[in-house]
Amino acid sequence: MKTLFRSIYSTAIILGIAATITTSCKKENEEDELSMTLKTDSGYTFESGNVSTGTDVKFGIEAQTTKKKDPIIKFTISESINGKADEVVYSEDLEVTQYDHDYNFTFSDTAGSIHEYTFALTNRDGIVLLKMVTLTGQ
Repeated sequence: MKTLFRSIYSTAIILGIAATITTSCKKENEEDELSMTLKTDSGYTFESGNVSTGTDVKFGIEAQTTKKKDPIIKFTISESINGKADEVVYSEDLEVTQYDHDYNFTFSDTAGSIHEYTFALTNRDGIVLLKMVTLTGQ
């Protein structure tokens, strides 16, 4: 009887400790830590569409993280032409909680060519946020 009581008592203690630990640990919603938007002001390209050769294109992003301990550590822009492998056209190592960047170029390709631009933001936890815009030569 004494052994049974000790076993039940030990189990109750262990369950109590486990419940305390479980309820005191706050679960983070990591997907909401990072945000990135494409600038929509006049002169910025912010959605997919057709572009003529010789057109000046300007992309702009604004980004932030809500966690100072998990800052933004990298920003890259890559380009895939006609479904081929991505090529990094801009990359920057960072250590910030807010970031703003403009990327300018002149579109120069033949009609029908498809250029997919991927904007990637990475924080210290390794969370990656992506935005994409596809431009088709006209």
